[in-house]
Amino acid sequence: MSAAPVIGLTTYLDQARWNANDEAATVLHDTYSRMVGAAGGVPVLVPPLYAVAAAAGPLLQRIDALVLTGGPDVDPAQYGQERHEETSRPRTERDAAEVTLMAAALDAGMPVLCICRGMQLLNVARGGTLLQHLPDLVGHNDHAPAPGTFGRHAVAVEPGSRLAAVLGRTTIDVATLHHQAIDELGKDLAVAARAQDGTIEAIEDDARPFLLGVQWHPEAGTDLALMHGLVQAAAEYRADSWADSGADSGADSRADGS
Repeated sequence: MSAAPVIGLTTYLDQARWNANDEAATVLHDTYSRMVGAAGGVPVLVPPLYAVAAAAGPLLQRIDALVLTGGPDVDPAQYGQERHEETSRPRTERDAAEVTLMAAALDAGMPVLCICRGMQLLNVARGGTLLQHLPDLVGHNDHAPAPGTFGRHAVAVEPGSRLAAVLGRTTIDVATLHHQAIDELGKDLAVAARAQDGTIEAIEDDARPFLLGVQWHPEAGTDLALMHGLVQAAAEYRADSWADSGADSGADSRADGS
């Protein structure tokens, strides 16, 4: 019971080059794993192979929380739009895998944190839509100053929101790198934070023990409040799972699928 909670991190399936290799690989920025470790969790990288619920089940028996990480744009076909010229090529295998995995995690009552692309995917999975190129609306590139370069801006968090409780404050300076944003809000989701230009910066579902989405990249900063909140929720989920299974302190029954 005293073991640190295990946090699953979704990943890219992309072409990568290392040593003499140049081939398809499962990859993720190391900052995500470092953030989880610094907050007291154990990071586990999850490849985009879980497009069916039957495959997701065994994985969920071995993790205590799920993070949908950042990455390429969500396929606009998922929300009934044609692809904008600035929208990156669809990664349909990742979209399908993460939607399925997220649904299975939520069905299990598992804590879920959705970061940048992850927040957008959550919104789309709930029937919402996206603005495919945010500068068309806000008239600036402050949310994504240059490819691969984080910007920074202030975010106003809704007082009384779950996010405000997790962060312990209602203003935060964040690292940002996105050219898309939420347009129509998905079912049962509430806005938890906005940027000064009105862009939705965080969403949550009050009916869930822990379901938060943030448009910014906490792994690109030093503030661990959000990840501490997830790790704490994961520890509580782990304890509840033990209690429900009737396991003693010798072994976690979820590890052998019982």
